[in-house]
Amino acid sequence: MMDTLNVTLQTIDLKTKFSATARDNQEVIIDYFPPIGTGKGYTSLELFMISFGSCVSSTLLSLLRYRMKKQVDGVDVEVQGKVREEHPKALKHILLSLTFKSAELTKDEALEALKAAEEKMCPVWSMIKGNVEVEVEIQISE
Repeated sequence: MMDTLNVTLQTIDLKTKFSATARDNQEVIIDYFPPIGTGKGYTSLELFMISFGSCVSSTLLSLLRYRMKKQVDGVDVEVQGKVREEHPKALKHILLSLTFKSAELTKDEALEALKAAEEKMCPVWSMIKGNVEVEVEIQISE
């Protein structure tokens, strides 16, 4: 991984709608709820929740598949964020629900990997630790 990451953003309307890109990937549209924005894009907090969910789940898949040698066919992820009432309107609680598709994975193994992801491996989780309460629910389906 590179030690410097770059993204570019530019406004694309007269409110708060932005186009953002990183590397050679497709653009992502960011906006805010009306009346400040038009509501025609992801909010910054929604993008953060996507980042958190993908960071934790990709870390878990790597640990489970490559370090623990488990056959995991995929994971469905839901992230629910509770926003503070006071400003800044930051997240105060995240509920991360993970459903792993695996015939051989146990909940204890998934929890072991989750502990490593939280304590040592997931950079997004590391950035919010001590600032946002995180609750994780794990299910396994065959």
